[in-house]
Amino acid sequence: MNPSSSRALALLGLPALPLAFVALPLYVIWPHYFATQFGVSIGLIGGLLLIARLLDALFDPLLGLGVDRLLQTGGVTLLRRSWLVAVTLAIGFLVLFFPHWLTGGSVTIDTLLWLVLAALVVSYLSYSFLNIALQTWGARLNGDTHMRSRLVGWREGLGLAGVILASQVPGWWGIETLVSGFVLLLGLSLWAWWYAPRPVAWRDAAALPLRQSMAKPWRNPGFRRLLLVFMLNGIASAIPATLMLFFVEDRLQLPQSMQSQFLGAYFLAAAVSMPLWLQCISRYGLRRSWLGGMLLAVTVFVWTLSLGAGDEMAYTSVCLLSGLALGVDLIAPGALLNGLLQHTGADTAHSGAYFGWWQVATKLNLALAAGLSLPLLQWLGYAAGARDAPALLALSWAYALLPCILKLFAGVVLFKSAARMQAMES
Repeated sequence: MNPSSSRALALLGLPALPLAFVALPLYVIWPHYFATQFGVSIGLIGGLLLIARLLDALFDPLLGLGVDRLLQTGGVTLLRRSWLVAVTLAIGFLVLFFPHWLTGGSVTIDTLLWLVLAALVVSYLSYSFLNIALQTWGARLNGDTHMRSRLVGWREGLGLAGVILASQVPGWWGIETLVSGFVLLLGLSLWAWWYAPRPVAWRDAAALPLRQSMAKPWRNPGFRRLLLVFMLNGIASAIPATLMLFFVEDRLQLPQSMQSQFLGAYFLAAAVSMPLWLQCISRYGLRRSWLGGMLLAVTVFVWTLSLGAGDEMAYTSVCLLSGLALGVDLIAPGALLNGLLQHTGADTAHSGAYFGWWQVATKLNLALAAGLSLPLLQWLGYAAGARDAPALLALSWAYALLPCILKLFAGVVLFKSAARMQAMES
């Protein structure tokens, strides 16, 4: 099968749909559901999530090395292992929402907390393994810039579809449909993955000791520079996500329920923009297109500084235009990383290690966004529910101005990295 055909790209990208479908419930829906259904305090839930996420992030590089080892003999071994991991993910996800499925009845609160902690760790680690495996698989397929961009575009586009679907299913059909739908989609996507184009076997991945294999990506200056741009840009995008509800309720003084409208506009616009960005990348290249997307995002988002109470339509327009800029953010970094691995040649055998660290950076973006913006807001004098002029000005600065500054900084680093990143686009 031709790896660049639409059918092949759909098969390669389909597993991203259930993985994104499960990510939103794990991060957003489950904490509220568990607190209301089982009467557990949000403090305890926050502690459980913190422990599970720290363990998950610590194991990501090791999971990447494991993927490299499994791919030494080609794709069949990894596919078989992925089926087993998918089963554990499905079980962990089921237990999180229906713990009585295992206990068979009432349990003490301590037993319940230990059970859901185990389910969280299993779910996070299983999700991370499958995500790294999917990205590593794509990185080991040969192809030019256009093919790599289309591959990442299909994968991220189907991932967006999963996010949108997961955001709508609970409200329309309930948690039972959410869980059963995820299990069905996961099984169908792994079946499709089995028939996707397979990478060649790289048998030299085991030549390096564990410590050297984990450190190998950091010895590559191109990877370090690309990761810096990715993190600066990622933190800039994650800060508004962290502060959005505060901005909607206090600055715009709109109901919390309208958040779904704004998020829907944002993600739908991103999905629609992807074919347009692929055409742009084909004409101007990955780096220039990514720079254009950053400038578009800053030009649009800085207007939120002027928004005030009741500006629903204006903010919806900002969400739509920002979503258009998001499309290239989803395509360019992964495609550039794939190009880097193909250019370095021998490092292709260690691509799992690269994507393991890449996933750590993705999770750090979310953590650093909250760690930067929330203390800054408090230092500037804002507290949740505050609507006096100084507090709202501080909220606008943190929500709109800080992300624009970080994104511009990311653009400067990307612009100055032209020589290093030239090879990633060949």
